[in-house]
Amino acid sequence: QVQLVESGGGLVQAGGSLRLSCAASGRTFSSYGMAWFRQPPGKAYEFVAGISWGGGTTFYTDSVKGRFTISRDNAKNTVYLLMNSLKPEDTAVYYCAADRSQYRVSGVSTTTSDFGSWGQGTQVTVSS
Repeated sequence: QVQLVESGGGLVQAGGSLRLSCAASGRTFSSYGMAWFRQPPGKAYEFVAGISWGGGTTFYTDSVKGRFTISRDNAKNTVYLLMNSLKPEDTAVYYCAADRSQYRVSGVSTTTSDFGSWGQGTQVTVSS
């Protein structure tokens, strides 16, 4: 099991930027893919971005392509989500998640059931 702690959320005006961080501990971070999900108010979890265990593959949901960038620093056991050009519809609680499987061959999963460890979430609010 891995422990995940997110930080970096907050209130920002539309068009602004935030960088979320997720610090991991408890197992070999570099062996597992990572992802960010979000839960808008009153809605279900949705996949936002994912990165493979080695960092060579990334995947984004269509609504954030070109605006968000996921990255990881395996030496620091940390994954990041840089969010630019934020929109009010990006308002949500953002969660970091770690893949259940080591060295996933397919690279990046977008399915919540493939992720066995989750952080507590960090609130992102974008005002219009």
